[in-house]
Amino acid sequence: MKIAAVFVLSSGFWLTADQQGQRAFDGGRFDAAAENFEDPMWKGAAYYRAGEFKSAQAAFARLDTAEAHYNRGNCLIFLGQYDDAMASYDRALARVPGWQEARDNRNIALARAERMQQEGGEMGDQQIGADEIVFDKKKSGGEDTSVAGEQATDSASMQAMWLRRVQTEPADFLKAKFAYQIRFEEEVGP
Repeated sequence: MKIAAVFVLSSGFWLTADQQGQRAFDGGRFDAAAENFEDPMWKGAAYYRAGEFKSAQAAFARLDTAEAHYNRGNCLIFLGQYDDAMASYDRALARVPGWQEARDNRNIALARAERMQQEGGEMGDQQIGADEIVFDKKKSGGEDTSVAGEQATDSASMQAMWLRRVQTEPADFLKAKFAYQIRFEEEVGP
């Protein structure tokens, strides 16, 4: 008599939490992966990929490895906490002194901190960013400089109006902001 073995791997019944997290991660479902993972490094990576930088940095903070400090520094940059990011990179560099990426990212955090000081000082505990990006698909790009009845007279006022009206996810906002800054520095110079 033969007995057929039944495996319920597709539903995840026999999988550990980390295995379920890995399946979700591999499938691009990063929020679900982060909820499933018990391993702090994987949990942090999943939150990071999901754009949940505050949760990601908290997961990485549970570890005392060079990689965890490096990843935490990356999260802190996205959160606009540049001094804390530099301290995290310093901890990573104390463990791996020749780590060029950690040194480069520390320099980015330093430059952003200095730029924040020049552009109006510290923001305190405020978070920089909006909640959601919304595009008006009926308008063609760049032709209308008015936003809900307001008319822009110069570049700074147009940017201020736009920032008051835009709603974006922090991850999307920061991607756009950093891309703009890189493009601006390439055109104008530092």
